[in-house]
Amino acid sequence: MEYNIDSIYSVSQISSYIEALFSTDEVLQDLWVKGEVSNLYKANSGHMYFTIKDENAQLKTVMFRHKSHKLDFELEDGMEIAVHGYINIYKVRGEYQLYADEIIPEGRGSLYEAFEKLKKKLKEEGLFAEEKKKKIPLIPKKIGIVTSPTGAAIRDMLSVVDRRFEHVSILIVPSLVQGDKAADQLVEGIEYLNERDDIDLIIVSRGGGSIEDLWPFNEEEVARAIYASQIPVISGVGHETDFTIADFVADLRAPTPSAAAELAIANREEIENQLDNLSRRLLNNQKSRLKSAKDRLNSIANRRIFKKPEEMFIDKMQRLDEFSRELKWNMEKLLNKNKERFKILNSKMETLSPLKTIKRGYSITYDQEGNPITDIGEVQKNQEVKTTLENGFFTSIVQKTEKDGGLDE
Repeated sequence: MEYNIDSIYSVSQISSYIEALFSTDEVLQDLWVKGEVSNLYKANSGHMYFTIKDENAQLKTVMFRHKSHKLDFELEDGMEIAVHGYINIYKVRGEYQLYADEIIPEGRGSLYEAFEKLKKKLKEEGLFAEEKKKKIPLIPKKIGIVTSPTGAAIRDMLSVVDRRFEHVSILIVPSLVQGDKAADQLVEGIEYLNERDDIDLIIVSRGGGSIEDLWPFNEEEVARAIYASQIPVISGVGHETDFTIADFVADLRAPTPSAAAELAIANREEIENQLDNLSRRLLNNQKSRLKSAKDRLNSIANRRIFKKPEEMFIDKMQRLDEFSRELKWNMEKLLNKNKERFKILNSKMETLSPLKTIKRGYSITYDQEGNPITDIGEVQKNQEVKTTLENGFFTSIVQKTEKDGGLDE
């Protein structure tokens, strides 16, 4: 039997190929799967391994600690659940499995689906954007709280305010915090506080409860009212593990109502301590800077240059004398050089001078225009010419001209 060597793959290559196929499939990368939990194993690391199954099939599932610690219920074998996540291959065993990031117990699926749908919509519209969130005032003069006036949440918040900064003014706007009419009342409370001109901060709050109890804080109209508020809003809804749409839209999310009150105002004692610390640091800093300036001034004053300022110019004066000597020497050198050159040129000029030639008994004859005559052809009979001698000149008329070897009359 013949084999095509080019078509033989390693196990790792096949696993990687399958992994790539899974990662490009839109359905497998974002899906919900429902079924019954079986073979649940909770590792010491916090990871959970289990199988979800129905009457015809089963699917291995893993939920890692950074996701599993957010669950607000205890997962157990036999529980009917809906799991969100993505499918991929576990190459070590060559098995595909579901990597879970969210689990919903049976009966809560429709609410969670609505929650996720609205969350995605509002996020895409930019209602959760960090750059849109308003700054929480450090010490608000007056806080408006939209909540139930009879619940434990308001008592906890008032206790915190009284303990931390008792002179802060609180305005409670009564509202239902669960049930069909709660969302409308929450919106009315937020809008009412925005109509006033004495409110610095708004808290929207209620205590813990089931997802159904907290649902008014997941309503779209409440989210949009919080987003539209011109006054900063802190949400303090439920327990630390509870998250609502209001939390994502609010300018600041507090894990509990009490924490909302903590975040809303600073502790007066802490502020006083901070001011004291800042005052001491400022004073110490000024003392340190003043001492440093004095030390520097003394150091400068004790420098030799201030005691004997004339020394500052000694080097420069000496250098100036050196430059003066160098200049004088260079000028003398240049002058002597030019003198020698002048002598040489003067000697050459005297040697070439026609006057010197005349002194030796020669003369120079010029035509009527004053041009020296150097060729017999430049002279004609009866032409007037001028002849220069050593001590004068004379004028004559040409009687005849003669070239070498002939005579022209």
